[in-house]
Amino acid sequence: MNNGHEFSYTKADFTRVVDLIYQRAGIRLNESKEQMVYSRLARRLRALQIDTFGGYLRYLEQHPDSAEWQQFTNALTTNLTSFFREAHHFDILAAQMQDSNARPFRIWCSASSTGEEPYSLAMTAFEAYQSANPPVEIIASDLDTHVLETAMQGIYALEKLEKMSLERKRGFFLKGKDERAGKVRVKKAVRDLLEFRQINLLDQRWPLDGLFDAIFCRNVMIYFDQPTQRVILEKMGRLLKPNGLLYVGHSENLHFMSEWFQSCGKTTYMLTDLAKMSWGKK
Repeated sequence: MNNGHEFSYTKADFTRVVDLIYQRAGIRLNESKEQMVYSRLARRLRALQIDTFGGYLRYLEQHPDSAEWQQFTNALTTNLTSFFREAHHFDILAAQMQDSNARPFRIWCSASSTGEEPYSLAMTAFEAYQSANPPVEIIASDLDTHVLETAMQGIYALEKLEKMSLERKRGFFLKGKDERAGKVRVKKAVRDLLEFRQINLLDQRWPLDGLFDAIFCRNVMIYFDQPTQRVILEKMGRLLKPNGLLYVGHSENLHFMSEWFQSCGKTTYMLTDLAKMSWGKK
């Protein structure tokens, strides 16, 4: 499978990568991802000056506590996102906030990527409450440490805001000047609504306290097999308040979790009565 590649890369290497990323992050890669794996991990081989994929994988296996494992995971994590992606969810969230007496209204964004989604949640809060200090708490997490660093900075290319209204651009962003021309930064008041954490959804315990009014887990489940999905979704169900909502991606359907979740809108789910009775049970 070399095909003129810079590094030796065999079918067996790809199979080992598939096994390792599944064990580490629960991500299931199919055969169509062979070239993606090569292009993304080749950067790590260059950085470590290792000349074969076999050598790189041996390095990982021989150093189970190495920081390289995080680099390996970061490289194979897909982070496609944009501001107000799947816009209908933000309309539903705004209505949910306006109908809620929760103070604070708590949101967990479980795949925050480079920050566009959690910042969109924060902007929605400012608009829904018509307040300079909305009573909202947002925890934004991701497995990938690199994208979390980008998210915490809140700095983006101006073209990222291309489809956003002028009112939102002026209300929530500062335009860069001089050496920062062509970039914008999310205003501090918006950034202050967010708390960023690294969370691996496969971990036995998540560093989260209390229950949430809304959990955003969009376009994440598609990377896991169904048994893994079931474990994660049940744990998320236990973190929802009785009237809380789970928001999932446009290609995701929770019909196989019907004992836990019932549809209440487009790719939006609430707990069933049976699920509420399961709280506190192992």
